[in-house]
Amino acid sequence: MDHRNLQVATVGGGCFWCTEAVFQEVKGVEKVVSGYSGGNAPGKPTYREICSGLTGHAEVIQITFDASVITYEDIIIIFMTTHDPTTLNRQGADRGTQYRSVIFYHSEEQKKISETVVNELGKYYEDPIVTEITEASTFYEAEEEHQNYYRNNQQQGYCSFVITPKLMKLRKLHADKLKSA
Repeated sequence: MDHRNLQVATVGGGCFWCTEAVFQEVKGVEKVVSGYSGGNAPGKPTYREICSGLTGHAEVIQITFDASVITYEDIIIIFMTTHDPTTLNRQGADRGTQYRSVIFYHSEEQKKISETVVNELGKYYEDPIVTEITEASTFYEAEEEHQNYYRNNQQQGYCSFVITPKLMKLRKLHADKLKSA
């Protein structure tokens, strides 16, 4: 008998390659899919269209997690502490609305938890948090080459210089929540 309590969280914290790599290491996370959400262009957008910044979509990940192993609150805390939620439409050198910090909630409970976590963590940042908290809209799965990007391309420069340091921060701040812990 399956006793898992599977739920979905959708977040965007800059490049989805980074957030995907982070959550693939978290205990209780069953699946992480890179994709796009929050835009207004008709039909399924492509990576090239997203990068133009004209579709309004953000690069996001959709996380399927077992809530009996990890809570939604923990998911949001990990998300908020492994990217910079104080930079508007930017993470590091990645700039544009597609790289905005955003939480797409799937229920009123997720909305309340997200708002509480963001408000609580605001005390720890010098600059104001600019993370959007908005109702989930259609999620479009990204092209295959964007799935498992870090796992498949660890030697690539972006992975070495941008993603690996984020994973080191994750391991330092949230060691008790990781699969390898």
